[in-house]
Amino acid sequence: MTSSQTIADAPTVACCAPGVQPIGDEHAADLARVFKALGDPARVKLFSLIIASESGEMCVCDLTDPVGLSQPTVSHHMKLLVDAGLVTREQRGRWAYYAPTPGPLLAAVRHLAKQ
Repeated sequence: MTSSQTIADAPTVACCAPGVQPIGDEHAADLARVFKALGDPARVKLFSLIIASESGEMCVCDLTDPVGLSQPTVSHHMKLLVDAGLVTREQRGRWAYYAPTPGPLLAAVRHLAKQ
């Protein structure tokens, strides 16, 4: 830049222009719900227990001892995982059974990796 040029005359640097369009508000909210659901260590542990289950599902009654939480607290955490689409819930009598649906987590990671 010469002494007669101003900063406004300088060419735009590529680092100032975003190369990728940001995701939309609705999609960002969906991704945030998935990551927020996994933003608590107890929910990460619950999700990992269900994924590792040999039967592919777990009863809420079997989830309390491994995480050291009461059944109502585990049920609250599980509701957040269900709402985020990370697990499904099936009521059988008085007990709820949960099965993993890792698709939303994989989709979120894949989407962010493309950014």
